[in-house]
Amino acid sequence: MQIDLRCYLVTSGTGPGTVDTAAEAARSGAGMIQVRAKDAPAAEFLHLTLAVADAVAAANPQTRVVVNDRVDVALVARQRGAAVHGVHVGQDDVPVTDVRALLGSEALIGLSTGTFEQVRQAEQHREVIDYLGVGPFRLTPTKDSGREPLGLTGYPKVVAATQLPVVAIGDVTPQDVQALSVTGIAGVALVRAIMGAPQPGRVVSDVLSAWQHC
Repeated sequence: MQIDLRCYLVTSGTGPGTVDTAAEAARSGAGMIQVRAKDAPAAEFLHLTLAVADAVAAANPQTRVVVNDRVDVALVARQRGAAVHGVHVGQDDVPVTDVRALLGSEALIGLSTGTFEQVRQAEQHREVIDYLGVGPFRLTPTKDSGREPLGLTGYPKVVAATQLPVVAIGDVTPQDVQALSVTGIAGVALVRAIMGAPQPGRVVSDVLSAWQHC
């Protein structure tokens, strides 16, 4: 499955605004959208996932939708025929080998890593992983990983340690994209920069333009 990781939206919130922003991001060319709602009950999260998947598919069928952490929600959504393409899991979630067995060979599987040891371990399972989310780029108020930020100098070392595509995450802004794009990464993940923007589509366009002019 072809994936465009250059502009990767991670959603926040569970209301209609979240669905609308995801659709606008897709319409403007965001290649990946991860549905994330850490505190939502399973039923609410499933409802959100189905709504985002439907809206994104209508806005841009080329945009891929993955579910954060919840393999069960992704599985149910896919069984219902929603355009949900896979999951993004963390170090404490269901192991990627089991996720692949559950979702099948066509599903997209992303894995969060934050240390070189985790990247090296992921490399041992690269046959079942499609990409790595690696961060934080800088310290972020939305997720305290307890790790030192990688900064611009950290990503070339990460890229050299794996054959998998790397997505930078952790308080990335559109202004960071051009500098990050020459580190060897495949894309950048943004949360607040898109979800909190008055015109989310314009932010996506700016991110994609920064890649084109690197």
